[in-house]
Amino acid sequence: MFKLLRQSLVLLVILTVVTGVIYPLAVTGIGQVAFPVQATGSLLGAADHAVGSALIGQPFASPRYFWSRPSATSPQAYNGASSSGSNQGPTNPALTQAVSDRVAALRAADPGNTAPVPVDLVTASGSGLDPQISPAAAAYQAARVARVRGLPLARVQGLIADATQGRQLGILGEPRVNVLTLNLALDAAR
Repeated sequence: MFKLLRQSLVLLVILTVVTGVIYPLAVTGIGQVAFPVQATGSLLGAADHAVGSALIGQPFASPRYFWSRPSATSPQAYNGASSSGSNQGPTNPALTQAVSDRVAALRAADPGNTAPVPVDLVTASGSGLDPQISPAAAAYQAARVARVRGLPLARVQGLIADATQGRQLGILGEPRVNVLTLNLALDAAR
């Protein structure tokens, strides 16, 4: 009986060290070497401090910046710990009201813009945390940002073009613009 108990305890200690210490350290080390940016959260920012992640959206309320896609986690929270969709269907009155409110906010921020509002500026994604918007959503906001910042519209459109990422592997997904990356480029373009 004591022999079996001793063997079980030795095996428990060995497996705890292997699966609880060695394996996590090995995976973390490989991740740091193979994917150093992603392993640290794809953080973006100034030289001495991070201002956000390229992987999780964040709210921008100032008309000086491009606005992100709305968050479904809670109003403008972009809480990565509670990633989820809104679970509101297209006939849900709450979704209809939220979209109407968001369209009104966009129109109020740029009253002269009569173009149709791109859907990704007024609806949340499945995760509620998307850091990207469509090139059309960025183009919709370009005139407002250029006017408020006193920049030529062509300069802002050039920043959008530079920040636009193509399809993955040339065929997967849609072209997209990372809002944080674009806003950091905008701040650098002063």
